[in-house]
Amino acid sequence: MEREILHVDCNKFYASVECCLHPELKDKPVAVGGSEESRHGIILTKNEIASKYNLVVGEPLWKARQKCPNLIIIPPHFKTYMEFSKRVRNIFEDYTDLIEPFGLDECWLDVTGDYNKTGYEIAQEIRNRVREEIGITVSVGLSFNKIFAKLGSDYKKPDALTVIRKDNFKRLVWGLPCNDMIMIGNATKRKLNFYGIYTIGDLAKADCDMLKKILGKNGLLLRHYARGEDNSPVRHMELSREIKSVGNSTTTPRDLKNDDDVKVVMTVLCESVARRMRRDAFKGTTISIFVRTNELESFTRQCKLPAPTNVSEELIRNAMELFRANYNWEKPIRSIGVSVTDFCFDESYQFDLTGTVEHREKLERLETAVDSLKDRYGNYCIQRASVLSKNDLSHFNPFEDHTIHPISFL
Repeated sequence: MEREILHVDCNKFYASVECCLHPELKDKPVAVGGSEESRHGIILTKNEIASKYNLVVGEPLWKARQKCPNLIIIPPHFKTYMEFSKRVRNIFEDYTDLIEPFGLDECWLDVTGDYNKTGYEIAQEIRNRVREEIGITVSVGLSFNKIFAKLGSDYKKPDALTVIRKDNFKRLVWGLPCNDMIMIGNATKRKLNFYGIYTIGDLAKADCDMLKKILGKNGLLLRHYARGEDNSPVRHMELSREIKSVGNSTTTPRDLKNDDDVKVVMTVLCESVARRMRRDAFKGTTISIFVRTNELESFTRQCKLPAPTNVSEELIRNAMELFRANYNWEKPIRSIGVSVTDFCFDESYQFDLTGTVEHREKLERLETAVDSLKDRYGNYCIQRASVLSKNDLSHFNPFEDHTIHPISFL
C-alpha cells in the first residue's frame, strides 16, 4: 500500500490570524512586525495583499514602508497564534494520531489506511474545515513521503492542494530549484550550484562520490530525497522530538561597544540557558556563541566544555573566552546568542583531585536554589550585582519571554 502523507501549512499564519480577528484589515496590506523600540523591527510575516509589494520576511520595517506606504504593521501576539495553532491541530486529530509538527504553523499527517476516505478527500476536508471553522486558510501537499508532501504544500498557495505521486513527481518536482527542497539553505545551494547542480532533478542524477565529497553524508541523503527515497515515518502526536540544543539570543536595546557590555548580556542569556537545562535535567558538553554586528554581519563559534555542566557560572566564563578569542571590536555588536549542545545524561564523572567536580556540584545546588526563588517570586527577585550596573542591557527575561519553537526536521 502506498503511503498517504499530508503536509499542512497555514498560509501567512501570523498575518492571517490578525486579519481573522480584525476583519476590517482583510482588504488592506498587513504585516506582523517586531518592536522597533527594542530593535526587533523586521517583517515576521505579511498577508497576500502586502506580498504584492515584494515585501520580504526579515526585511526592516522602515524599508517595507518605503515599498508600501499604506502598510499596516501589527505587533506579534504569540499566545494568540499558539491558540489558533492548537485549534488547527484539533481538527487534524479527527483524522489521525500520526501528527508531527514542523513549527507552529505546519504539520505532517499520515492518513494511510483510512478506508473510509482517500488522502485526497481528507486533505480537501481539512482545507474546508480550517477555512470555515477557524477563519484562516491552509495549503496542503499530498504525497507518498514527507519530503515531497512538504514540497507539495509549498508548490501552490494560498488555499491549495497539490498531489505528488510516484507517477508524476519527476514532472512536478525535478524542474524546481534545488533549494525548494527542505534541508537545502543558501550555503548548500551555492555549493551545489558551483558544481552545476541547479534543480532537484540535477541533484537526483548527481554522482554519489561527488556529493559525498562536497557535502559529506548529507549529500547522499539529499540525493535520496530528490529521488523520492524518503521512508521517514510521521511521529505519533504524543512523542516529543529529541532536544538537541538549548539556547537563547537577543537583539540588544543598544549597540554593544566593549567586553563589559557583552558580558552583561551574555550573563543573562547563560543564566536562562542553564536554568532551562536544569529544569530538564540536561548537562551539555559543547557551547556555541552567535554574534551579529550593527552592519548585520554574523558568525558562530563553538568549543568543548571541560566537563558536562548546567552551571551558568561555567557557561559565562567559557562563552566570554570564546568571544574574546574571536572578536576584535572593529564594529559594534547588535545581537548575541548562546547555546549548549551534546548533552550527557551519565552522572558518573572521572574522579579528580582538584575539587573541580565538588565545586561544580556546589554551584549547581546554589543555582537550583536560585531557580526556586525565581519560580516563586519572579525573575528579578535575585540578580547578580554585575548585571545591575547596566540595567539598560540586562533587564530582559529570555527564560519566560522568548518563544521556543520545535526543532528542525533532523
